[in-house]
Amino acid sequence: MGTILGILHFIVAAWAIYSIYKSSAGTGSKIIWSLAVFFFPVVGLIAWFFVGPK
Repeated sequence: MGTILGILHFIVAAWAIYSIYKSSAGTGSKIIWSLAVFFFPVVGLIAWFFVGPK
């Protein structure tokens, strides 16, 4: 079960980082959001979903 959750998390994080880089936000914001998603996986993804660049 842990492997499936790990793969699911990787897919969601990769999609989030891809969406961050495709957004119209500034370069600094993109880097900060990407680092947040990478270093704080659950909190970063939730924060990006609710307040991240659209």
